[in-house]
Amino acid sequence: MRLHLLAHAATAASRAARFPVDEPIDAGGRRAASELRPAAPEHLWCAPSARCRETAALVLPGRAVDGEAPAGPDPGVWAGRSPADLAAEDPAALQAWLTDPSAAPPGGESLAALLARVGAWMDELPGGEDRTVGLAVVDPPVIRAAVAHALGAGAAAAWRVDVAPLTLAVLTGRSGRWNLRSLGSGPTGEPGS
Repeated sequence: MRLHLLAHAATAASRAARFPVDEPIDAGGRRAASELRPAAPEHLWCAPSARCRETAALVLPGRAVDGEAPAGPDPGVWAGRSPADLAAEDPAALQAWLTDPSAAPPGGESLAALLARVGAWMDELPGGEDRTVGLAVVDPPVIRAAVAHALGAGAAAAWRVDVAPLTLAVLTGRSGRWNLRSLGSGPTGEPGS
């Protein structure tokens, strides 16, 4: 299988480096997403957030979604907040989240839990002898987790993967054996940010 993971287009929260809220993509994100024209995949999966659904509709207009891709991590009470605000308010909690993959924002999901959830989804994707191509429109942390899973690098390595809006990751393989083929700009070759 060849799995393409496309990060959603920019939102107000992503441009301001805040934890995400379920919001639509912004005008610049809509423009950039509508300019992408990837080859039609055999399967299209989309995370449930408004930003991912809107990106998928702009990138592949009229294409029905085949199923749900993993949602981004739940930021809990940190939704809409910036790391700078959190560092001033509760530096110990932010530091724990940044350094301990099992730490989670209050009411949210840990990086370790995200990696396990994304890895399980990847390993359940259809495999076989035929070369299947699938595209999943997801949140940037899902791409980080997928790359860490593919490389067998562990949850802490996910922090070391930069994923801007409309970044495209291409993974090949199947359950238990994934490889990173590429990570970079979107399907048209334009920069991912």
